[in-house]
Amino acid sequence: MKILWDFDGTLFDTYPVYTKLMRDVLEEAYAEEEIYAQLKVSFGHAIEYFGITPEQMNQFRQKEDELSPGNMGPFPYIKDVLQQTTNVIMTHKEREVVGRIIEHHGMSKYFEEWVCGDDGYPRKPDPAAYRYLHKKYSLDLAVGDRELDVIPAHILGIKTCLFQNEHGQADEYLSNYADFFDVIKGV
Repeated sequence: MKILWDFDGTLFDTYPVYTKLMRDVLEEAYAEEEIYAQLKVSFGHAIEYFGITPEQMNQFRQKEDELSPGNMGPFPYIKDVLQQTTNVIMTHKEREVVGRIIEHHGMSKYFEEWVCGDDGYPRKPDPAAYRYLHKKYSLDLAVGDRELDVIPAHILGIKTCLFQNEHGQADEYLSNYADFFDVIKGV
């Protein structure tokens, strides 16, 4: 099986760390639950929702650069899935950050390729990056945690799976990776 993966919130549990960073930047004016919910829509949405200023964005980026990759671990059982599949990543995150996190967790061997936010492709839901990866790898499935992650796959006719999110349109829904092969057996 050939799978396209989103990165944040799908392969790696990064939202709790980013929620705390954003709460610090917002000087604790909002509850973590509200920040988390807005980040799950999209980072750009959260910036707009909270009215993040350019100065606050710079603060956030500086704090992000100081993070240890160990603070953003892979979800339980994801390595078990990855070792049985052919995998590519499509993320808006910068290549250097993706590489640092993947290398820290010893996971580079599981991925054929990753397309990142600084590779020049339009942002999701534009299907250009998915189209490139699908043409190259003949993908069977796209897995993400937000509807934004599966829209490009729908456009290209690739089966989809939402992780820890049953509120979007997907072919399959998954709450944990221990059940991955049971849930997607029809793909």
